[in-house]
This record gives sequence, C-alpha cells and structure tokens, in this order.
Amino acid sequence: MKTLRKFFAILLAFNLLNLAAPAFAQQEGPDALIKRISQEVMDTAKTDKEIQSGNQKKVLELVEEKILPHVNFQRMTSLAAGRFWREATPEQQQQLTNEFRSLLVYTYSGAISQVKDQQLEFRPFRASPSDTEVEVRSQVLQPRGEPIQLNYRLEKTPAGWKIFDVNVLGAWLVESYKGSFATEIGKNGIDGLIKTLSDKNKRLAANAAKPVKTTAAR
Repeated sequence: MKTLRKFFAILLAFNLLNLAAPAFAQQEGPDALIKRISQEVMDTAKTDKEIQSGNQKKVLELVEEKILPHVNFQRMTSLAAGRFWREATPEQQQQLTNEFRSLLVYTYSGAISQVKDQQLEFRPFRASPSDTEVEVRSQVLQPRGEPIQLNYRLEKTPAGWKIFDVNVLGAWLVESYKGSFATEIGKNGIDGLIKTLSDKNKRLAANAAKPVKTTAAR
C-alpha cells in the first residue's frame, strides 16, 4: 500500500512539473533568455564536427531550432520597411516577412559558421516589471582582435520575450536595412523589393546546398 501511495505521489509530482513548465518558461527574463540561447548556440557550434567542417545544412538547422522561435520577424520587417509597410497589402506583408526572415537566417548562419574560440560576455542588465521593451547588451570576446558589440532589443509578448532588432558593432540591423528597402521600393515598389530579396535568398540557398569539401586522408 505504501508503495502504491509513493507511486501516485511521484506521478502527481511529475504532472505538477509538466503543468508548471510553460508558466516557468514564460517567466524567463529577457537577459536570461538571451544568455541561454546564445550559450546553447555557441556551445553547439564549437562542439558539432559537421558545423565546424562547414556543413551549412546543420548550421541552418541550429538556427531554426534555437533562434527563430524567439524572433518577431513581422515586427522586424515592418520596422525595416518603415512607412511603406502600411501601404503594402496583407499578402505583400507576409511575402516580405518570409523573404526577410530567410535573408536573416542565412546571415546569422554565416556568422555561426565562423564560431571557433570566441566567448560571450554580458553587461549588467536592469529592467522594471512594467518594461515591455528592453535592450540586452553583450559582446563577443575574440582570442585576437577587439571585442564585437552584440546587443538585442526585445519586446514582451503573451508568448514570452521576442527579439525584434540586433545591434552589431554599433549598427542596428533594422536601421541598416531601412535605407536599402526604401531605395528599392522607390524604384520598383513593394513587389520589386520582394523579388530582390527572393533572388538573393535563392543564391544563398544554392550556396548552402553545396557539398562540404573534405580533404582526403593520405
């Protein structure tokens, strides 16, 4: 009888843990979130032999699994498109978001492919409970060379904290694309920008699909 009660107690404990897990995940602070996913990506990139050998498919899988769930691509795209976002149809907005998302995936994958001996360092973070948008500051320490500034802007959503902009070496990603987006839209409209991004993504996809060159053992 004691064994049976013990079994039910363990079962109840697991059920409570399972019920509490989503709530706990949503309570993860923006700084803790960035530290966790950054460290997971760095650790995997350093230890995965296929990633170290240049396997782009594996790098893309890592980005899809670890980073994309925590990014608000629609907000990021709308900010990069600026006033033109409101002029786009819902279908154009979705197409533009999809293409910009793919471009950022390839961009981030290229950076991860270069990870070797770098280390992450986070700067002090403070935010009041009422803050819905915050900035998490960090830098990448390199064995040789100056540290690389890497900051994130996040917003609080019902699904947890989401990244909507990234700052590398003092330049915010959204602002960097805003000018080129406006120029392309001014020349060829929203559809022209979508096509430009689509063509670029096709080229990047073709490069990513190329087999990894290995040196035969002598």
